[in-house]
This record gives sequence, C-alpha cells and structure tokens, in this order.
Amino acid sequence: MSATRTMRRMSQEPMSQESAPQEPTHHAPVNAPLNFLSRGQVGQAAGPRRVSSQIQREVMQLILDRKLRAGAPLPTEAELMGALGVSRNSVREALKALQALDIVEIRHGYGTYVGQASLTPLVDGLTFRTLAQQGDDSGALALGDILQVREVLEEGLIRRVVGVLSDAELDRLEGVVTRMEEAGRAGVPFPELDREFHELMYASLGNALVPQLLGAFWTVYRRVAGVRGWTDDPTPDVTVRRHRDIVVALRARDVEGAQRAMAVHFRGIEARAAQESRGVG
Repeated sequence: MSATRTMRRMSQEPMSQESAPQEPTHHAPVNAPLNFLSRGQVGQAAGPRRVSSQIQREVMQLILDRKLRAGAPLPTEAELMGALGVSRNSVREALKALQALDIVEIRHGYGTYVGQASLTPLVDGLTFRTLAQQGDDSGALALGDILQVREVLEEGLIRRVVGVLSDAELDRLEGVVTRMEEAGRAGVPFPELDREFHELMYASLGNALVPQLLGAFWTVYRRVAGVRGWTDDPTPDVTVRRHRDIVVALRARDVEGAQRAMAVHFRGIEARAAQESRGVG
C-alpha cells in the first residue's frame, strides 16, 4: 500500500480514545471576578476534573444558597463530597484555601464553620507587598500608594459627616484630641488614639465597612513601621494640632476647611513615611 493511500485511510478512520486529543482545561485568570454558580448547578459543572478554584466557588455558592451566617457549621466532608461530587482530598484542598481567605474556619476536632470574611487577607497581602518593595525607591512609593488611597477615602467620607456629626460626637472627638495632647506631654506614643479618632469620626455613617477599611490601612502602616524599626513622630504636638484643626472645621460645618485639614494631616504622614524609608530621622 502506498504512503498516500495509507495516509488517506488513516485520516478516514476514527481515532481511538487513547490517541484522541484531550479537551484543554481552562483556568480562570487570577484577577477574574468570582463566577458563582446558579442555584442547582453546584456539583454539576465542568465534569469530574474540576480545578480547585472552581470547587472553592461551589462551596461559597453552597454557603450562599443555604444562607449560612458567620459561625454556622458547614456540612461535613462526606456531605460536601456528595453535594459537590468530588473526592475528599478535593474538598479538603478547597476548604484550606477558603480558610486562608477567612471564608471558612476549620476547628480541628469540631468541624468547619462559616468564617467572618474579614479583611485580614487584604491586610496580610498589602503588608507583604509593601515590605517586599522596601529597600529601594519603590518601597516608599508602595507605602505612599496605600496612604494615598486612605487619604482619598477619608477626604470623601469627611464631606458626608460634616453635616451629620452631633455636638456630643464632636465633643468625643475633642476628648480624643485632649488625650493625645496629654500622652504627648508625658512622652507616651498614641497611635491607638489616632486610630480611635478616625474611626469615631465616621461612626455616625453607620457603614460597617468604613472602620474595617480604615483599620486595614492603619494596621498595614503600623506593621511596616514596626518591621522597619521606624521611630514615632518626633513632634506629637504637630499631630495633635492637625487633629484639632479637623475638629474645628467640623464644628464650623466647613466642608472645604475639613477637607483641607485632612489633606494637611495626610501630607505630614506621607512626608514622615518618605523620610523613614530613606533612613532620615
């Protein structure tokens, strides 16, 4: 049989299962948004070789479908295996990944529970990102980026609270500033009072995410400062004055003045961070 006839015959014969090309596995991009499954589709998508990220999404969808709240127990491993149609190892791998995101909480000896879905993974990631870039000019820029995001957030939020803060709330803010002043005179650092001031200022908005975001940025900054051995602000009186200027503008219901005072406050933090990152005390 000639080579031409052989090739023609091979092209006409169906390929065996072993030699047939396998359908490629498609992986979602790392930065792709979560594509939660529709109700009733958990355990039915993508066949038996579903990738771990998809099983994670199916577990999250199961939590949503069953309306499980933080602290509620998840189904057992055996129940998840049956509901999702996957192996025990696949379930465990997915749960470990979700635990890192604080979506589930694994209590050894007790079971698995719905997590708090806190911003801890964000804080850890931003801290690592900033520390990994320290030691050169990009390190100062990385921390400056975080401070800039927080500044934009607070300058926008302060516009909302100028008209809604009560006199009692303004008095509490003034009280925090007074405690800052007393701590400064005693030579005691007051970073926690600084955090309390900013969280208290926006409490009247009733937005639970605001203090979480502010706390996340605050924690990243303090962690980086602690790891790098940065000293506290050598002029606490300046810090006190900048916070008092914010309160004065808020009492006057001066939106533009409050934004300017907040901007001056953050310029001081950014300048200090830039000096410390270059080793300038």
